Amino acid sequence: MAVEVHNLVKNYGTKKAIVNAVKGISFEVARGELFGIIGPDGAGKTSLFRMLTTLLLPDAGAATVDGSDIVKDYKAIRNKVGYMPGRFSLYQDLTVEENMNFFATIFNTSIEENYDLVKDIYVQIEPFKKRKAGKLSGGMKQKLALSCALIHRPVVLFLDEPTTGVDAVSRKEFWEMLKRLKQQGITILVSTPYMDEAGLCDRVGLMQDGKLLSVGTPKEITGAFKETILAVKAGNMYQLLNDLNASGEVKDAYSFGEYHHAVMKENYNQQALQEYLEDKGNRQLVIQQAQPTVEDSFMQLMKQ
Repeated sequence: MAVEVHNLVKNYGTKKAIVNAVKGISFEVARGELFGIIGPDGAGKTSLFRMLTTLLLPDAGAATVDGSDIVKDYKAIRNKVGYMPGRFSLYQDLTVEENMNFFATIFNTSIEENYDLVKDIYVQIEPFKKRKAGKLSGGMKQKLALSCALIHRPVVLFLDEPTTGVDAVSRKEFWEMLKRLKQQGITILVSTPYMDEAGLCDRVGLMQDGKLLSVGTPKEITGAFKETILAVKAGNMYQLLNDLNASGEVKDAYSFGEYHHAVMKENYNQQALQEYLEDKGNRQLVIQQAQPTVEDSFMQLMKQ
């Protein structure tokens, strides 16, 4: 296994006010796998990644990265992992080229030596190699940070919310780059708050409030959702949501894009639901069956 995590715990604060950021998490990541940690802000994703990259000491539990213990072998891990933090952390007053050379020098290598690994990414920013990093667009900063994280040819790559705040086109390009990196044998762990990105991973762990709610392939996670979901919309979506949650046919309802998703109770009556909603004054009503998504599974697991 590339990564093995056993009951990892991280707490912050004092005895009077302790924040349990990571609460006994366990999972494994196979070599060459693209593994996603999916969860909202405050779920504990960054604390988990900082422990696995030896930037934080765990308060309990154990973990290994490429066979090296995250506490005892921290120097070895730092030489063979790449880490891209959520916030852009390169030197803003250095140019693109200077940042690349700096990180290559730290690891006793050069851009030329590992150019084959980063070329697909670096060619997109090479025309701006004399521009200071602080003057780059969000998407270009992202590509530069990824190139710097890869320049020493890491065995495992940790990407902490790499697509947050990036436009939709850059997000798509980024995931295409990750697929190409995976083909070169690099194990990739990526955290994201975007549920739609779960389907781009080989396996995912759904994380909330410091705990892993479920681990599996996206298909396994959605396959565990057994209730029927109806996608419902009307002219007044705010009123519709309140009416759905008050219905005796509906187990749970929440916003989902341009629709609301209604998780139905057993032996529900769709005709009765429609008549109830119309009686409540909902107009332009649309009701159709929907397939469960990772987000639906996450919502269900949160409430168990």
